Amino acid sequence: MYKTVECSPPGAAPAFRMPAARSHSWSMVVMIKQHLKQNVYEAFLERLKFIFEEFDNIYISFSGGKDSGLLLNLVLDYRDRCFPQKALGVFHQDFEAQYTVTTEYVERTFERIKGRVEPYWVCLPMATRTALSSYEMYWYPWDDTRRDAWVREMPQEEYVVNLENNKMTTYRYRMHQEDLAKQFGRWYRDAHDGGKTVCLLGMRADESLQRYSGFLNKKYGYKDTCWISKQFKDVWCASPLYDWSVDDVWHATYLFDYDYNRLYDLYYMAGLKPSQMRVASPFNDYAKDALNLYRVIDPEIWCKLVGRVQGANFASIYGKSKAMGYRNITLPEGHTWKSYTKFLLDTLPKRLRNNYAKKFNTSIQFWHGTGGGLDESVIQELQEKGYQIRRNGVSNYTLNQKSRIVFVGPIPDHTDDIKSTKDIPSWKRMCYCILKNDHICRFMGFGMTRQQQKRLDMIRRKYKSIEEFDYEV
Repeated sequence: MYKTVECSPPGAAPAFRMPAARSHSWSMVVMIKQHLKQNVYEAFLERLKFIFEEFDNIYISFSGGKDSGLLLNLVLDYRDRCFPQKALGVFHQDFEAQYTVTTEYVERTFERIKGRVEPYWVCLPMATRTALSSYEMYWYPWDDTRRDAWVREMPQEEYVVNLENNKMTTYRYRMHQEDLAKQFGRWYRDAHDGGKTVCLLGMRADESLQRYSGFLNKKYGYKDTCWISKQFKDVWCASPLYDWSVDDVWHATYLFDYDYNRLYDLYYMAGLKPSQMRVASPFNDYAKDALNLYRVIDPEIWCKLVGRVQGANFASIYGKSKAMGYRNITLPEGHTWKSYTKFLLDTLPKRLRNNYAKKFNTSIQFWHGTGGGLDESVIQELQEKGYQIRRNGVSNYTLNQKSRIVFVGPIPDHTDDIKSTKDIPSWKRMCYCILKNDHICRFMGFGMTRQQQKRLDMIRRKYKSIEEFDYEV
């Protein structure tokens, strides 16, 4: 039966229903996806009620994308109806380089809500990953040493946070973008005299397998929830839209007549698929393949992007070509994939070389010591093809607790003969990461969430010896 909700949606009759009459729930113990007799909007309202009753301080992370934009509007409307005395903060992390229409949407939004929230438009220098260069891992939005090269002028609104008026005591000059976002939560908690603090995110499980698994694998959920995770003492992150689909997001935006980033209209006219429509830094792994769109959609910004970050023009021209390692890579004559990987490592600057070497070593030690969860069909194919493997219990990080498989012998040079999966280690995959400028090594399963980073650090501590490399760390 449907559960009762106390607050009616804005501008809708009590009989309002989202078209997708389902909400998802994942059990923390057995990690099984369940369908509830409840639509996603009703489930969302219940989550908001839980949040507003449980947490002392609440702020929303607003990126300028469709998900965070919808979340911001829904939460504000709910607060005004049900908890009008509750203060809300809005945090926007500005990466300097973005489409003009995105900036216009952010400006419109802050001007519309500034009297209803505590606005924080953060324009501080921060280390931001770039996938455009083989020699630079980071670029620095709002770099105070390169004001003449800024893609756009610093916003001048009174709620903009920059080096001249920064009150964020947890900020460190040029800190990583991920750390800045997390440390803002600590500062927000302290600035509001402590208490339980939560950051609301527009993350959804169906955006990627990584995010789906992230919700599934929460170890530090708040009161048995999979959509609330702990960051620091009394600081949490919540994703109340976690079980919404992209159709749900756009349907709700239309039904409630909310403003949104018109960049999505331009993306649609350009023929992009919904999965390709991202509002993010143009230089990261997810956005670089669409860099060429800047030349068409926003030529003025494009001219500034070329001079801002090394490799922008090259990536826009060759982003989907062999030059960027996008398609099949060819092994030079006389090399194995292992020798070619080590050759490429030797050509890189020390800092970047050690970044790859540490990740490669972590992967090697993981597959030799712990093992990854694989389907039985994959295990059978590996055995039939003569790979030296053994079982090592079950993986709690996979659905249906798949068997962990450890590689007994050397890491394969390549696994081109394995057709059932690509999620097994090889030197070719390592080589691919270098040629793709994949500094994070996403192609090998690495990510940048805090939970994943803690897990990798644990593995590094457990396996202190380096098997294959002797590079200085």
